Amino acid sequence: MSVRATVLDPERRARAALTRVLEPGDERGGRWLRELGAVELLRRLSGPDGRGAVLTGVTAARLAGYRLRAAGAEPDRDLAAVDAVGGRFVCPGDGEWPSQLDDLGDARPVGLWVRGVPDLRLWALRSVAVVGARACTPYGAHMAGTLGAGLAERGWVVVSGAAFGVDGAAHRGALGAGGATLAVLACGVDVAYPRGHTELIGRIAEQGLVIGELPPAEHPTRSRFILRNRVIAALTRGTVVVEAEYRSGSLVTARSAQRLGRSTMGVPGPATSGLSAGVHELLRGEGVLVTDAAEVIELVGEMGDLAPVRRGPVLPRDLLDPASARVLDALPRTGGMDGRDVARAAGTSTDEALGRLYELHSLGFVERESDGWRLTPVPTHNGDARRGGT
Repeated sequence: MSVRATVLDPERRARAALTRVLEPGDERGGRWLRELGAVELLRRLSGPDGRGAVLTGVTAARLAGYRLRAAGAEPDRDLAAVDAVGGRFVCPGDGEWPSQLDDLGDARPVGLWVRGVPDLRLWALRSVAVVGARACTPYGAHMAGTLGAGLAERGWVVVSGAAFGVDGAAHRGALGAGGATLAVLACGVDVAYPRGHTELIGRIAEQGLVIGELPPAEHPTRSRFILRNRVIAALTRGTVVVEAEYRSGSLVTARSAQRLGRSTMGVPGPATSGLSAGVHELLRGEGVLVTDAAEVIELVGEMGDLAPVRRGPVLPRDLLDPASARVLDALPRTGGMDGRDVARAAGTSTDEALGRLYELHSLGFVERESDGWRLTPVPTHNGDARRGGT
């Protein structure tokens, strides 16, 4: 057992057992747990048939299912199994428990099985979820990897679900930058799922953290993937979605984050891409458009963590004062114009226009043509195609 643990052994054993009895996100079981405590709830589910009858809000058939699972729970075996892979079981009340998970109310995890050395609570305090499509495009994989690396380089923990596609790219981006990443699994933390990510999950466990609600050796199911997403949303300060169709588990994570008051962000894609349709729908609502790590941190970071101002290149034309710019605009694209006509077109006096034209001549914007003036046809500054153009 971790030296950081503070919850007493009977409570820890009972909660470990209950992770085999209650499915993730079971609010009915969460209410019983809140009202009775783990030890008493397990006693009622494991005792003679009559004891379980006092548990309210459940049919007899459903209660029988709970009792069947409780009869098969072996918490000591599970605690030994997670210890064998260098892991631990973290409970509410432990010093390592991330208190933001309490925002889930009765859907809060019974406890978390954890692999990895870092302190879960400390890492969760400065974390961002990056989620998205499994069958992502090269663009989606690139953006997820870039975001993962950028966030990690700035000292943020990248949280995702270790799935194929966007999840894997985000984890790899963080690992490649030598940063912190955390995987939330929908199975036991000793199970590599998907199998194709066995090496990746192993690297995350060595360099970061792998966590899950399910006890060792438990397998994932479709519903467990969906319910896992609420933990990702609650654990982090914000969720970024990179590519998602209308029906996507990533959008479930984003909506959970919105309900919990967390920042919700999306990376835009082509308007014609079905894999970006869900993201665009999110951005039409309360989601915020982001394109890099700096913009993400601006939303989830501390006061003063501002993204740099984005603007195009400054052209020589932009540096002219308004009067000179009006004189320059008065000249035609082709051909020349005498000083009086320039003054008339610019709305100024002839002397003022001539003074500005000589100044523009010294800067290379215009040149003399007989008794008139014309735009310099060949660029000489910063590769501008047309010195006096827009």
